Amino acid sequence: MNNYQILDLIEQITRNDNTKYYELANIFMNGRAELAAERGMIKEVAIVQLNIPHSTAVQTYEKYINDTYEFPAEDFDHWQEWDKPAGKIKTAFEQVLQANHIG
Repeated sequence: MNNYQILDLIEQITRNDNTKYYELANIFMNGRAELAAERGMIKEVAIVQLNIPHSTAVQTYEKYINDTYEFPAEDFDHWQEWDKPAGKIKTAFEQVLQANHIG
């Protein structure tokens, strides 16, 4: 899947070791996370915020994700957790969580 993905929700993902993290996603990626949970790659996923505002911080993180990662096809065989490198990307991600009162 090579189409540009608009990120418009925040989900909480529980890894198999029971640690949790937040991620910006969309319905497509949430569906892939649900499939990853069914396949035992992660423990579970839950949407914690829908329709987040498409702020500058969201756009910064969204561009980084689209430029860095490929979105998984239905036959994926592992779950890839997206890195949030220190600096502009991590700051943008944290701003999105803060703006949505999460974290």
